[in-house]
Amino acid sequence: MINGFSSRTLVPVCALSVAGVLALAPAAAAAGGGSEPMPGQPRAAQPYASLLDRPGTLVRPHPGAPRVPEVSALSWLVADADSGDVLAAHAAHRRLPPASTLKTLFALTVLPTLPGGLEHTVSERELRGIGAGSSLVGVAEGRTYRIADLWRGVFLNSGNDAVHVLAALNGGWAATAAQMQAKARALGARDTQVLSPDGYDTPGQVSSAYDLAVFGREGLRNADFARYCRTVSAQFPGGGGWSYDIQNTNRLLTGADGVERYPGLIGVKNGYTTHAGNTLVAAARRDGRTLVVTVMNPQEGGGFAVYEEARALLDWGFAAAGRVGPVGSLDAQRARPRPAPAATPVSATVAVAPEEQASGLGWGPAAAVAGAACLGAGGVAFTLRRRGGAAGRD
Repeated sequence: MINGFSSRTLVPVCALSVAGVLALAPAAAAAGGGSEPMPGQPRAAQPYASLLDRPGTLVRPHPGAPRVPEVSALSWLVADADSGDVLAAHAAHRRLPPASTLKTLFALTVLPTLPGGLEHTVSERELRGIGAGSSLVGVAEGRTYRIADLWRGVFLNSGNDAVHVLAALNGGWAATAAQMQAKARALGARDTQVLSPDGYDTPGQVSSAYDLAVFGREGLRNADFARYCRTVSAQFPGGGGWSYDIQNTNRLLTGADGVERYPGLIGVKNGYTTHAGNTLVAAARRDGRTLVVTVMNPQEGGGFAVYEEARALLDWGFAAAGRVGPVGSLDAQRARPRPAPAATPVSATVAVAPEEQASGLGWGPAAAVAGAACLGAGGVAFTLRRRGGAAGRD
């Protein structure tokens, strides 16, 4: 049976509905009654994101969680590349010189503007200003290259000469640096200052383990980036119809120089400069799970310690699956578009005391629900009046 109400009864019912909803709203807000994001969407910033600003090694172990390995890097981070959850970190926002790991941001910024199939003949002007001691792939003035060749020179050989040519095609060195800076901010990478797009040591140029993990994770979502960063070796044009072999300098990917190849590794980028020391962003996939790890400037173990410390952190991350809580999120600072306001035929205003406004208890949603309750009641009243106030029927 459906019970009927007279139109006069509906006014107090509406008032009671408003009062009830407003009374319950603070409790609902305190309970954290938010909706989960759809699959594939970045989750909203979590309340634990601020943990990454705390000193020391950060981890939230559950019973049975493996112990975090001891590593000597000044800064490091382990994150789930799919969810963006940071599983453990040490000085994640410490600003340090990034060396050639900054090329991840360069690629994220410039790859979409320069299709790999285009050909370009290099000019002398495009090779000016390459820093002394830079890593080079062998780009030569007057020689014609496909853009894809230059990108392989960037990812495999970390060629600063290839970066200079691509930056020139992108609008110039300064314009590319400015675009990279804007890209970093849009991704929520707020520790990065870009002055030299190739990562060459420049006073004031810094990034962080957090930011580099953001860049590496974002890069894996780009098919070209992902393909280049996992390429072990390729042929690079040498002119006159001949070419020579170039090999990826990421030893965890290639297994070169006595460094054991890491099973399931899918990139991303290593680097070295005098001031940065050795830096590495590494990603690996195992049992349907992808991790991204950043290691910046190990203080012990020699030049290849960056690979062994990354290996230890990847091993830990896979073993800790489901056994640790996140200490932050790679999506926490990402810029998000504001949702368009919903069209509403009627608006209602609910007065809220100043102290209640300051407490942040979610009165806006409560007012919306209350307004909807009144609108619904008004609709019922209108219907009943048109029926002549008839009671509901079985």
